[in-house]
Amino acid sequence: MKKILLPTDFSNNARNAIVYALEFFKDEKCEFHILHTYTPTFYRLDYMMGGPTYSAIPDMGVDIAQAGLDKTLIDIKSNFDNPKHTFKTLSAFNTLTNEIIELTETKDFDLVVMGTQGATGAKEIFLGSHTVNVIRKSSIPVIAIPSGYRYKTLKSVVFPTDYKSLYKKDDLQVLIDLIKTQKAKLTVLHIKEEYDLTEEQETNKKALADSFKDIDHVFVEERGKLMPEAVHEYCIANESELLVMINRRHSFLERWLYRQNVDSIGFHTTVPFLVMRETSQPKSKTTIS
Repeated sequence: MKKILLPTDFSNNARNAIVYALEFFKDEKCEFHILHTYTPTFYRLDYMMGGPTYSAIPDMGVDIAQAGLDKTLIDIKSNFDNPKHTFKTLSAFNTLTNEIIELTETKDFDLVVMGTQGATGAKEIFLGSHTVNVIRKSSIPVIAIPSGYRYKTLKSVVFPTDYKSLYKKDDLQVLIDLIKTQKAKLTVLHIKEEYDLTEEQETNKKALADSFKDIDHVFVEERGKLMPEAVHEYCIANESELLVMINRRHSFLERWLYRQNVDSIGFHTTVPFLVMRETSQPKSKTTIS
């Protein structure tokens, strides 16, 4: 049984993400934990030390959170009566990102599914700061659902890569299981901006082919285009329903010098965006970490 965390601030974006998760996993046994975090409108030392339990000040946030969670459960049970799904609610005096990180590090969650909180533009949808922070820090996979995106049966999944990392099969297992369960097709997308693949890249590509040998997949190379726009254009042109990336553990220096593709793509996505954590350490000549 999957254990899935669903953060909510009771907004339309959050409700949309919950609906997506219920539809996405409709054929699987799942235990959904619906999480709402809150902080007081004022800050006092005793409150910040221990929240409403420690402070003598009554906190309306507790009641508001519970009322919102109760209503969310009622709405779910009214519209999605799925015997394979069970639900629990969580409320916490904490920031959203910190609470999600604490829960995913101490509890046995498999996945976080959350909505964006950013603004939509004419051509692109921006992920909000909460979503990006969770994607960067989460130790478990995160699916970010763009504002207003409606669930579609998963047929086409895009996995962009530069072939510069030798991924362990364990790093890819979530993606492999997803493709098998959803009976989808995986496109391994390489955006070739200039040079031919190095020997190391060829080795890493062959390793990916071996990892994906039991699922429906194809390798695609796009030439003469730049990241991350090329990825977005490919997803739109091929009507892909899910974009998947692995968040590499860059060195301290690299994080300062270069903007990670997982960030630049994540800030501008029009389809659900699954980010998995890399457990293998990419090779680098940089010794600062």
